[in-house]
Amino acid sequence: MNIPRRSWIVAAPATVSLCALALSGCASTSAAGSGGATGGATGTSGVSAAKATSAEDLGGMDALVKAAKAEGQLNVITLPRDWANYGTLMDNFTKKYGIKITDANPDGSSADEITAIKTLKSQATAPDTVDIGQAFAFSGTSEGLFAPYKVATWNDIPDSLKDAEGHWVNDYGGYVSIGCDTAKVTTCPSTLAALDDPAYKNKVALNGDPTKANAAFNAVWATSLAKGGSFDNIQPGIDFFGKLKKDGIYVPVQATAATIQSGETPIVLDWDYLNAAKAEKVSTFKTVVPTDAKLPGYYAQAISVYAPHPAAARLWQEYLFSVEGQNGFLQGFARPAAMTAMTKAGTIDSAAAAKLPEVSGDPVFPSQDQVTKAKAALTQNWSAAVS
Repeated sequence: MNIPRRSWIVAAPATVSLCALALSGCASTSAAGSGGATGGATGTSGVSAAKATSAEDLGGMDALVKAAKAEGQLNVITLPRDWANYGTLMDNFTKKYGIKITDANPDGSSADEITAIKTLKSQATAPDTVDIGQAFAFSGTSEGLFAPYKVATWNDIPDSLKDAEGHWVNDYGGYVSIGCDTAKVTTCPSTLAALDDPAYKNKVALNGDPTKANAAFNAVWATSLAKGGSFDNIQPGIDFFGKLKKDGIYVPVQATAATIQSGETPIVLDWDYLNAAKAEKVSTFKTVVPTDAKLPGYYAQAISVYAPHPAAARLWQEYLFSVEGQNGFLQGFARPAAMTAMTKAGTIDSAAAAKLPEVSGDPVFPSQDQVTKAKAALTQNWSAAVS
């Protein structure tokens, strides 16, 4: 069974304020085994791209661009083109720098990305960079899989959204939301608790199986918060979906644009940027962040220590965290990590920002320990609850 790419992805590791989170020469053909990448171009400073922890280490941004162009290739993995505007971002990067991008296993999982780093580390097809959930950012760092690197806009990214040494950096995120097709639902719910209504029979769906797909897992957790649970207790959410299933409200079908168009899943719990993007295919599909539970989550960028194209990997990071790259995520309805700094500097795409689902108040994130325990509880109890 193909597990969706966002399998068991979690939110940022600490409780922080809304402001802090910004939620308003030759190409290398192989990488070293245990010592990290040794191939790739060298900057004007004489430093190997594989050892560079910033563009300055290579002699500046121009030197990094030159080194990346010399490699001429970037290997990414599990980046669906319709996820957070990644298709446009990849196309624009290639157009800007003339560097070809190969996107392996677009529909894979974060676990697949980590596995690829480990199993392909001596091959030219190994991933140069990964886009992973926070749990995998933590574990990959502890296993020594990521090369530390700080982009030019490092200071624009809140400390809560990055590893202090630059092993991983959150690039975009969003909130659990309710998407609803107004053409098929008379009164759309604005809270998660409101889903328990006979009017929504055979209408409510998730983005996958919550024991495998992260978006669905977080939707159940958000429901728990709305029903009196907490980051230490996900059970009320599991029980709530058990009731919705018993009452015929919850439809155990993975929601897609096609199932929405057909009327099979007119109400969908998913990340707000994914629900908002569905409106491009279903014009009557509207998205709200529920007022009774605001659960955010971010995703992290990291460079493989075995990257066969280390200069291109670092240039890709520079691009994603540049104003153009961050606005690119925003244009895909995702909230960029540098949103607060960009808003203050006047470089934010205000038109794209205005299209984001409205959110008020300060978001709160679960700790890694709470995530681990919630995942275990859901895995153990979900099947029995909805069988």
